[in-house]
Amino acid sequence: MQIQTIDLLPDAPGARHQVQVLRFGKTSAGPKACIQAALHADEVPAMLVAQQLRLQLTALEAAGEMTGQVTLVPYANPIGLAQHLLGGTEGRFDLRDGVNFNRMHPELSDAVATAVGSQLGSDEVANVALIRGALLAAAAQLTAANTTQDLKNKLVQLAIDSDVVLDLHCDSQAVMHLYSLTPHAALASELGALLDAHAILLATESGGTPFDESCSRPWLLLQQRFPRCAVPLACFAATVELRGHADTAHDTATQDAAAIIEFLRRRGVVSGAHKPLPALRCEATPLAGSEPVASPTAGIVVFHNVPGDRVEAGAVIADVVDVETGAVTQLRCRSSGLLYARVATRWATPGKRLAKIAGTALARSGKLLSA
Repeated sequence: MQIQTIDLLPDAPGARHQVQVLRFGKTSAGPKACIQAALHADEVPAMLVAQQLRLQLTALEAAGEMTGQVTLVPYANPIGLAQHLLGGTEGRFDLRDGVNFNRMHPELSDAVATAVGSQLGSDEVANVALIRGALLAAAAQLTAANTTQDLKNKLVQLAIDSDVVLDLHCDSQAVMHLYSLTPHAALASELGALLDAHAILLATESGGTPFDESCSRPWLLLQQRFPRCAVPLACFAATVELRGHADTAHDTATQDAAAIIEFLRRRGVVSGAHKPLPALRCEATPLAGSEPVASPTAGIVVFHNVPGDRVEAGAVIADVVDVETGAVTQLRCRSSGLLYARVATRWATPGKRLAKIAGTALARSGKLLSA
């Protein structure tokens, strides 16, 4: 294992943030995977799985079983980890401007098209090498005016030439679920089977340029832009939601890390025979069909369902109790599906999203992810 420390652009005199990067395996041969944890900073289950990955990858490297390379970022957001507000950690949004740490990552397809578009042809292997080189060059030219943008740039620089990119997160209260690109449905389902995911949510663009799509969508956009050239989707990226914030257990983290390594083994990053693929718990569904259940009013939240429950269209998901009048507002879902996440707090404000349901009846558009 090689350990690298990356300094971020200082945000004030005397204030410094650093990102730790762990590298395993061969640096110049074989497929590459990049895995990062807790881009929303206080996603503790993601950081715990990263520590298990560190242990398991160290053992695999010592045994000579790394046929490719793995870049592991065990805590991807030191800025958010340092944001303490009135006794709590605010890791989701940058307190400087309120922007989500997992939005507005660099989009490099235009730069790549300008640099190598005229050189692309029918040789897929040659095209992949050209595009990866151009992606690395474009990422190296990124500039930043503040620490947060510098962090986003440097995370993309670490991952942009990877075959596999996994962004480890967790939700508030949730079952295991993941997000990926629609054309990567087969690989997303394979990863979902290994992780025992309850929901797999797909989109060609979720909106807001999250980190995983910053790495994977350039290939899709270049494929669409140069339809006569052999441009494969050479980077599989997924956001993995490791259940809820309070779901920290050593045995669960060990199992999750082992599942991720088995996925890497199937991609040729790790040597050894594949284990049988577990039965898939769920079918992938469109992210556009995911239904956010929001409260129209303030009040006390009383849920009728827990994450993992299947619900029918019209079912009451939660009550919101008005503390002045005692009136109860029932929140019903419009589509059938699986309730895969809900908030941990029990006080609603007007417009607050309280739960999310993976269904197929809806067809939302625009920004499909929560803020």
